[in-house]
Amino acid sequence: MNRFVIALLSGVAGLALVSGAQAADLIIDEPAAGVVEVASGNWDGLYVGAFVGGLGGTFENTVGTEWDISGWLAGVNLGANFTVADGIVLGVVGDVAWTNAENDGNPLAVDWTASLRGRLGFDAGSFLPYLTAGLAVAGGEIGGVNETHVGWTAGAGVEFAVADNISVDLLYRYSDYGTAEYPGEFGLTSHAVTVGLNFKF
Repeated sequence: MNRFVIALLSGVAGLALVSGAQAADLIIDEPAAGVVEVASGNWDGLYVGAFVGGLGGTFENTVGTEWDISGWLAGVNLGANFTVADGIVLGVVGDVAWTNAENDGNPLAVDWTASLRGRLGFDAGSFLPYLTAGLAVAGGEIGGVNETHVGWTAGAGVEFAVADNISVDLLYRYSDYGTAEYPGEFGLTSHAVTVGLNFKF
């Protein structure tokens, strides 16, 4: 009888330990109420957007004389994103913008800018920090003569998801548009900061 009681108590104790361990597992595995799990964002797909911002730049002639320009810009963009690895998002985007950047007191201005760029981003869930670089084009005007500059641009930005298919995009870009003949050779560079709203398909 004693052996039976000891065996029974041992079995009950073992069952209690197993049940307790399983209960602990259930408690650990059960997500706590009110805790929001961080998930990767859904950045893949085509998108269109519009943006506004400020542009400051410099015209420089062949002897090193510089004329500063500044003004506002507003434009539209079309792009696409592709997740290529865990947390890595590649993209391509093209944009065109109107600007009233000019020099006070001198007939130098930039009428429009455009770019075609690649993007490399890190998927951080509801926001996407990224680097961008590519081809840049601008329409300059000096003394009533209009010419097109072609060069390169690079920058960094971050996109914030504010709804399932809507995001806010903050971007800084430096652009070297190269030189153009007006007559007389002038180079053009600029810094631009923009904020935009993108709509994903």
